[in-house]
Order: sequence, then C-alpha cells, then structure tokens
Amino acid sequence: HHSGASISSRGQPEYSRSDANTPEDLPHATKRTMSDYLRRYENLFVLTPQRMRIITHVFEETLDKGLKEPGQIVPMIPTFVFGWPTGEERGDYLAVDLGGTNLRVCLVTLSGQGKFAITQTKYRLSEEMKQGTAEDLFDFCASSLGDFVRGHTAEGGLIQPGAELPLGFTFSYPCHQERIDHAVLIRWTKGFGVSGAEGVDCAQLFRAALAKHAVPVVLESVINDTTGTLIASQYVNPRTRIGVIFGTGCNAAYMERVRNIDKIAPLGIDGDEWMAINCEWGAFDSFTHANLPRTRFDDVVDKASNKPGEQSFEKLISGRYLGEILRLVLCELIDEGVVFLGQNTYKLERSYSLDTAFLSLMESDQTDELLTIVGIFTHFFQLETTLAERQFFRALARLISRRAARLSACGIAALVSKMDCLEEGCSVGADGSLYNKYPGFADRIHEGLVDIFGEKGRNVTTHHAEDGSGVGSAIIAAMTKRRKEAGKYPNL
Repeated sequence: HHSGASISSRGQPEYSRSDANTPEDLPHATKRTMSDYLRRYENLFVLTPQRMRIITHVFEETLDKGLKEPGQIVPMIPTFVFGWPTGEERGDYLAVDLGGTNLRVCLVTLSGQGKFAITQTKYRLSEEMKQGTAEDLFDFCASSLGDFVRGHTAEGGLIQPGAELPLGFTFSYPCHQERIDHAVLIRWTKGFGVSGAEGVDCAQLFRAALAKHAVPVVLESVINDTTGTLIASQYVNPRTRIGVIFGTGCNAAYMERVRNIDKIAPLGIDGDEWMAINCEWGAFDSFTHANLPRTRFDDVVDKASNKPGEQSFEKLISGRYLGEILRLVLCELIDEGVVFLGQNTYKLERSYSLDTAFLSLMESDQTDELLTIVGIFTHFFQLETTLAERQFFRALARLISRRAARLSACGIAALVSKMDCLEEGCSVGADGSLYNKYPGFADRIHEGLVDIFGEKGRNVTTHHAEDGSGVGSAIIAAMTKRRKEAGKYPNL
C-alpha cells in the first residue's frame, strides 16, 4: 500500500503508526506479514461448530419442505426406485451414462452376494453434439450403444446372439419423473444447450432412436448418477444409507418412506414402500442466500457464473469452483500490492485459470521449500514466489477446502438427523473427484460430523462408493425388471 492505511476484513481502514526509529521499516508503509493477512481470511472462511449446527438445522427443514411441496428450491425428486437391492440381483445388464464430457456404455454382469463385473467404453461428446438437436444427440447415443452391443456379441463375445438386454440409462440432469422409465427434462445443466429436449420425455426420445438403429435392448430405467451411487454402494456395503457425490457437482440421495413424500400422495402408491429420493441439494440456499457463510469472493464467482443465484451450496463446495475462489483471493492481494511484487500477473488474472487440482497439489506438498508450489506458479503462471508466500498460499488452500468439507458435513448431518440414524450409525457411500482425490477431504468431513454431533458423530462413516452410473444403473434396471414381472410396477 502507498499509505499507512490498509483495509481490514471488516472493510474499515486500520491506521498503524510506523515507528520512525526502526531501520527495517519502509517509509511509506508498515510491512504486514503474511500471517496478518492469513488472519483476515480465517475470519471469512472458518466455520465454527455452532454455525455448522445452525446450518444443519435449516438444511433439515429445507429437505422436509421439498418432500411436502412441489416446486421447492431443493426439489427432493422422487426417483421411482423402490427399496434396496436384495444383493442377489443377477444377470447381464447394459448401462448408458450421458455425462458432461463422455457417453459411457457399460456391460455389467451381476452375480449376487454384492459381486459384479463391468466392461465399458467411452465415446467423446463433441461440442457440436452438446449444442445440437435432441434427435442428433439420441441418434449418437443409440448408434454408439449399437456398436458396443455388436462388438460384444461377435464370435465368443460377452453377449449371446439374439439376447435382448435390459438397459439402465443414467441421465444426470434435473427431470420430472412419474415412472422410472420416463423422465421429462426440466432444464439442461453442465453447459448443454441441446434443442428439442427440455420439457420432453427423454426416455421416449432415446427409445425412438434405439428402434431406428434396431438396437436389441429394453430401456427399463432412467436414473440420476447420485441415485445409482446410493444403490450400488448399498449392494456392496449393506450398511449404506446415504449416497453423496462431491466432484464437479455436489448432490445426495437417500431412501424415504413413501408416506412421508406428501407431494406424490395423489399417485396412490402404498405408503409403506420405500423410495429413493434424489435431493439435488446443490441448490440449497439459492437466491435467498440466507443461511450459508458466503464471502465477497463467492459473490464474484456466483455473479460471473452462467446461472447467477442458483446452486449456491454447490458453488461453495464443488471442485468446479474451489480453485477460482482461491484465485480471486490472490487477485485481491495482487491489487493491494502484497504478493508477486513487480511481476506480470496477467496469466493468473484469467478466470478459472487456477484449477482445483492445484489446491490439492499445494496441500500435499511435503517439502520444506514447498517445491511443488514453486513449480505450479513458475510453470503455469510464470511467477516467482517467496517461501512466506508459498506457506500462505498453502494455508489459504487449506482454509477454502476445509470450508467445503465442513459444509459437506452439514448436508450429510441434515440427512442423518432427518433419518434418525445417528444412534445406530450408518455408512455414507461417497464418490466424486474431491472425495476421491483431494487430500484430507474425507477426514475433514468426519471432523465436521463430530463438531456437529459430538462424539456420536463418529457413528457416521463414509466409504468410497461403487460406480453409480454403471453398476448402480444396472442394479436398478434389474430391480425394475423384477418389479414389473411381479406386477408391482406403478403403472400410473
């Protein structure tokens, strides 16, 4: 700074007297150490146990409201996946996952006792495909699946000639479902802009394309990957009660009694049945911003995003945004003349130029000199750093990722409390790049659960989930087929 004033975290100027007789003191400013700056950001990013308990309580109320009334911010979507697998589901199933970057096709063989084998192929989705017509998109899905089936039916292949395999379709976009084999797309997310699909039953579009390409399959179910994660985890680990994804997005699913889902009462389904609910909880606190501890950096991320005001919970937690939050903090410090003095910082000033993977590398740097961090800044941003700066950057990464993990714990705690399974304990199947790859993320979730519930929080454990969009999708297709055969299918 060029005066003796600096802006504190409360936005008030703080004036500090520089003592003229200390030789190392610069005449125009007091030299604040990096640890003083760190305290500023700790005030913004640290979540106290008290605050976490308040968030958990409001979160639980929000989940209840979503079950009772349609059209809520957190929509609590009924999935029409009824009950848990028996663990004895068997046979060959196909699964197709239309993701954000790839179309994934799997052949899953379920052999009972929670065992399975999986063979898969990925097909790259071009940008044109993502912005084209629904007809072209589902043509691509059907012809890719057709190629896969033919490839595996050939001489000595895994699929018997003449077999008509059941297909599970993973379509992880918000949909309105009244049956499991039907799904009306509410809106595209993840950068898709395909015309002719919103407001339309995408299962029907896919069926038409499968017929056109003469692919010998029966489309049994349309699911969200989070629901698949819940079911696949429980198939392998029967203590599982909740499935969560902490990756590019963030979401959860759990099992609810039909009688508690007031908004589907008109469908007349037996109230004693259990049904999986896809929470779509990334939307928690959207628009109102009343409950989450957002900072000025979160505001910038939100306003610059393609859907301002939406997915507020996700924007504090998911891997898509954590690097950007750190980058915005660094930009604030560059503007104040605190870091990278006398260097050209234009590369770091590009939006989303700092990947969340860099935060995970910074946090796992074990060297005294923090050489990984030296490498990140020299290689990707052409910036020299001092050791004090590097220690500060690592501490900032820790603050931001710890906040994400502790907020994740609030969501899990809200479900645990809602399902009343704290006493007997339960296991949470977790998937996604943050959970799987970010050092310490899972441990911080567990610490957060203890901060919310006290020692009993240790009764809630998380484990790496089985693949929901492949294995989970196949198990659900198997469960649905069995229900149909038993005449228990809700033909609405």
